Amino acid sequence: MKSCAVYTRVSTSMQAEKEYSSCEAQKDKILMYVKSQEDLEVFKEYSDPGFTASNLERPALKELLRDITEGKIQAVLTYKIDRLTRSSKDFYSLIEFFEKHGVSYISVTERFDTSSASGRLLRNIMLTFAQFEREMTAERIKDKFEQRAQKGMWNGGIPPMGYKSE
Repeated sequence: MKSCAVYTRVSTSMQAEKEYSSCEAQKDKILMYVKSQEDLEVFKEYSDPGFTASNLERPALKELLRDITEGKIQAVLTYKIDRLTRSSKDFYSLIEFFEKHGVSYISVTERFDTSSASGRLLRNIMLTFAQFEREMTAERIKDKFEQRAQKGMWNGGIPPMGYKSE
């Protein structure tokens, strides 16, 4: 039996505070996958509600990596690849870390497992699209802020001293 870690994450606190949060929904799907496998058993569930995937500064992820270092985990499962990270650089760093410690990575909805060549190819393709989506979102937000500024509209935050928001 492989001891596996269930990792969930959502970006915003608003997503995390819903009655049936996205983290819970992700966990349920992953646990259904684990039950369908004969060689997996859940060691622990790790969750980072309200944390971005653009970096690795997340408390549950750090705990997961410590447990891997201590040899407690043989597989990491996420709902989708972008729940782990949206950065190609960070993802390859994590995969290298996993491989160093003999840990496989499984994305349950995208149906790939890094223990096979085809799984690694699909992983790379999906990660490229996740990073593309993150960069496109950032560009759209930047463009929207520029348009609002050109129209003389305030983009948020605390108004500078001597000004008031209308």
